[in-house]
Amino acid sequence: MDKTDKEGPNYQFEAGWPDDAIVIGIDEAGRGPWAGPVVAAAFWIAPDKLDDVPKGLTDSKKLSALARRRIETALMMGPHLFGVGEASSREIDEIGLLPATFAAMDRAISTLTERLDKPITAILVDGNLVPPLPSCQGAEIQAIIKGDSRSLSIAAASIMAKEARDRQMCILDETYPVYGFAKHKGYGTKAHQEALYTHGPCPEHRRSFKPIQAIINKS
Repeated sequence: MDKTDKEGPNYQFEAGWPDDAIVIGIDEAGRGPWAGPVVAAAFWIAPDKLDDVPKGLTDSKKLSALARRRIETALMMGPHLFGVGEASSREIDEIGLLPATFAAMDRAISTLTERLDKPITAILVDGNLVPPLPSCQGAEIQAIIKGDSRSLSIAAASIMAKEARDRQMCILDETYPVYGFAKHKGYGTKAHQEALYTHGPCPEHRRSFKPIQAIINKS
């Protein structure tokens, strides 16, 4: 296990650039679920405000819902900047999950760029793939395996993306209450499967996913 995995994310990846560089982290939430959008967030930590990074900031998957909301609130109220982007379930079906994920990332960066006072120098991305990001040509892109456990800005992005998507799934739950989106957030739980067999898919289900295709074919 990497030392940073044990100790939690730090600022070493961001600090490897000149002092005037704009280095951001990006992560996504919602690639695995059977329904709803994939959501990405881009996050910039102000280098001179590291003391304002909330305690406990780490990979969103390692935090309880309560801890994520607490940290998200602190990040939103702090001096740092972020942007959120998404790709709908329909877009996922039309162009594929990975291209839709990259599109959501690019939209998140575009939103963040509007809030920055100078161009982005480098982008740290969670995972092992370097996404095409046309909105930020000229920036260096670095893929970091387990980046949400190693980089503070990626960890912050992971929390913002996860919380933004969870809220959307709760809103969808109000429109389509029979599926239980507020509880499982679109993942393929037993309750979700049973609801699909009973009611069939709704417009927010990803019809390109094999489990949804199988249910459609049986109906």
